[in-house]
Amino acid sequence: MRQSSMTDTGYRAGRSGTRLVAVIGTLGALLLAGCGSSEPSYYTLSPWPGVAQPGGPLTVKVRSPTIAAYLDRDYIVRNDRGYKLKLADDAAWGEPLADMIGRTLALDLQQRLPGSNVFTQTGAISTEAQATVELDISQFAEDHDGRAEVTATLSVQRSDSGPSSARVIHVVATPDGPAIAQLAASLSQLLGQVADEAAREARAIGPVPVAPQSSGQTPLAPPGS
Repeated sequence: MRQSSMTDTGYRAGRSGTRLVAVIGTLGALLLAGCGSSEPSYYTLSPWPGVAQPGGPLTVKVRSPTIAAYLDRDYIVRNDRGYKLKLADDAAWGEPLADMIGRTLALDLQQRLPGSNVFTQTGAISTEAQATVELDISQFAEDHDGRAEVTATLSVQRSDSGPSSARVIHVVATPDGPAIAQLAASLSQLLGQVADEAAREARAIGPVPVAPQSSGQTPLAPPGS
């Protein structure tokens, strides 16, 4: 009977030790997971200076750009070489990419079109625009040679006219180095070149004459009539 009691005690001790090891292992895995999920670094695009020339429409609206779905990721898309999408390690855009491109393009156009009021579709401005800028982006990353590359379809039209023609713009620039910040700087430069073309087309439209508003009042009859 005494031998059986010792066996039971050893069995219970063995089970307790196994549970302790399992708990320690679980805690260790959680700690390792916590160490590996660090906050990414966030990057933004910046306005790129261009030639300022007046003569554009009084009001210009930048519609929210559309971007290829593969660019809409939690981390920055670096390239898509060899049929494989490569994301930047621990690097993300500071806001949704389409919103950031639209905001930066509006700032670029505001600098290039002095005398025009440029605003985005998602902003709080609700005034009627005389011209509308639309952008559809298919490439916004590195190309196969490591250069920053932007390919986009651009349309600039009078808001009171029908559908206008659109054209494809393809521009590249060599970053100063391999860092994500240098890629973001080159992409900002290329977006500035897109803004150059949009501003040129907006100046071709020029200020749109504003029709006089009717007061809605019946004119007074001349005295003595």
